[in-house]
Amino acid sequence: MKTDSIFYRLFQELPSIFFELIGNPPQTAETYQFSSIEIKQTAFRIDGVFLPTQGEENPIYFVEVQFQTDTEIYSRLFSEVSLYLRQNKPKNSWRGVVIYPNRSLDTADIKNYSEFFTSQRISRIYLNELGETASLPVGIATMKLVVDEEDTAIKSARQLIDRTQQEINIEPQRRQLLELIETILVYKFPAMSREEIEGMFGLSDLKKTRVYQEGKQEGKQEGKQEGKQEGRQEGRQEGAREEKLRMIPLLLRLGLSFEETARELGLSLEEIQQEMQKQPPSQDT
Repeated sequence: MKTDSIFYRLFQELPSIFFELIGNPPQTAETYQFSSIEIKQTAFRIDGVFLPTQGEENPIYFVEVQFQTDTEIYSRLFSEVSLYLRQNKPKNSWRGVVIYPNRSLDTADIKNYSEFFTSQRISRIYLNELGETASLPVGIATMKLVVDEEDTAIKSARQLIDRTQQEINIEPQRRQLLELIETILVYKFPAMSREEIEGMFGLSDLKKTRVYQEGKQEGKQEGKQEGKQEGRQEGRQEGAREEKLRMIPLLLRLGLSFEETARELGLSLEEIQQEMQKQPPSQDT
């Protein structure tokens, strides 16, 4: 599971969840902007940084999501932070947060950095120790869904969908959380079809999310147009293919790799690559 992309997307779209996770009021997110930063003239890239948008008293937060053993994670983190501080000379202080699924992956030696941990400048969070899913805020419970076992993930996902619909009153935030739950389930159950995942919940919750609605609506339109021109059967087949092709950039935006997108849509890797070559260049700077 490409878990880091899920978390960084979550922090980008719903930054209040990060501040809840570290024990701060979720409203703190209103004074921060989440970003990734390139360290000039080095091979370093810091994927997760919360930069204060106002107030020198608010610290910068450097975030690492670590779902595999890495004996150099802390030496690399401190190198990146030091280079960032040297190049940018921020007036704000800084904090570091490392997120693990469990303690067993936290194997790196900290003896050269122990002061940072005892002073709480660096915090470590183990998702499997956050508590019972039902007792957690919806956003943090969504993060914990990533590390739930498959048998408990089904029950947790059902509860999360119900809670999201009942507790989240802001429509864009509710939609974003439902899409994140959907993305996590696609990763956790790679052998299951989309229809099987939908059936797991007894409702078409996943089909109601923007990702599937956009792809299916556009595919249906293509199918109708092709059906008029070349016959109903051929139109349906072409429409289904066009639906899959239009889903490619949407799934990639959710964090799936080219290989995972090909497997999810039943296409070849070459088809994925060819379709992405047709896409206009990103406007991101």
